[in-house]
Amino acid sequence: MNKSCFAYLGVCFLVTQLALGIAPVAAQTTPSVKQIEGYSGLHLAAHSGDRAALKRHIAEGADLEARDSNGRTPLHVAAFAARYDVVRILIESGADPNVLDDQAYDIVTIASVADDLKMVDLALKLGASAGSITSPYEGTALIAAAHLGHYKVVERLIAGGAPLNHVNNLGWTALMEAVVLGDGGQDHVKTVRALIEAGAGREIPDNNGVTPIGHARIRGYREIAAILEARN
Repeated sequence: MNKSCFAYLGVCFLVTQLALGIAPVAAQTTPSVKQIEGYSGLHLAAHSGDRAALKRHIAEGADLEARDSNGRTPLHVAAFAARYDVVRILIESGADPNVLDDQAYDIVTIASVADDLKMVDLALKLGASAGSITSPYEGTALIAAAHLGHYKVVERLIAGGAPLNHVNNLGWTALMEAVVLGDGGQDHVKTVRALIEAGAGREIPDNNGVTPIGHARIRGYREIAAILEARN
């Protein structure tokens, strides 16, 4: 997992929450070593990618929606472990592609945070939604991907029907997060461009009335500001 993912897993949101006076809540959490050591059945097969064991457990009637201590189903575990074949087998066997764990994350958001374009494509192809409301922040996979500057994932989610202007409980859209939580670099420039070209609302302000353009100017993100200021 790259550094930007770790930022999503706590640092940026913690800083943001403290600045806004919001009580910190848990962000996306991958299975711990201790949890993995305790896995059995479908969870173990999903994590390890053991397709033979997976199919055997399914044939024996194992619960496809069984939960670990964080509410993760085998499908969540497979998504975190980038087990593409396992995800396909589970969903084709009846696992809910839109199931949420205890932190309200689905496999599309898990893959989006990981910048796992292959998993995003697979999940959407198998029936997962690009528009589910996920995370303790009541956001979407698109917001998560935009925050991190995962522009290729952003493009896929837009093509998959992700809601462009959903506002999370911090008062931010995907476009706002790309500016406020981005670094102004080329990945976030491409993210902003993809959102604007798709029709994202550039004038939607945050809870303090500041628009994405205003935030870009404040931060000195000239290239992003230029994209936001342009009118076709």
